[in-house]
Amino acid sequence: MDAVAAPQSKVTAKVIDALYVEAMVLADDARAYFDTFSREDRDALGPVLRVAFSCESLKVTTRLMYIIAWLLGQRSLSSPPSGMNTTPPSKLGGPTVTDLALVAGLPEGARTRIEASLDLYARIARLDAELGNEDQPESPARALIDQLSRAF
Repeated sequence: MDAVAAPQSKVTAKVIDALYVEAMVLADDARAYFDTFSREDRDALGPVLRVAFSCESLKVTTRLMYIIAWLLGQRSLSSPPSGMNTTPPSKLGGPTVTDLALVAGLPEGARTRIEASLDLYARIARLDAELGNEDQPESPARALIDQLSRAF
């Protein structure tokens, strides 16, 4: 058995698959809410909260894309294409910072989705740590993205 695939057990593969489905459902729900259903909620907010609402919708999307990318990398370990070199998946993208005091002023629909994405991210981060992926070197692209996010 390949040393890279050793941490992946059948239980872990099932957990990864279940988390992937959960992430995709949450991503679809968040997209539907923030793109369509939130118009009335957003219009009822003041200017500062309206900007916060927009920022948080982007943070939810970013957080979920990090999660989905990580889960896809983990899934690829359990069934790599034949003849393909299996390299460890990348680290989970860095957490997007959310101001919970500001989120408290947002509509319930937004708060629910923000909190769900934060919860899922925390669970994935714990799983990432348990699988030992925290010791992998950071990709140059990830380092550049993190540098840009710190600059702004």
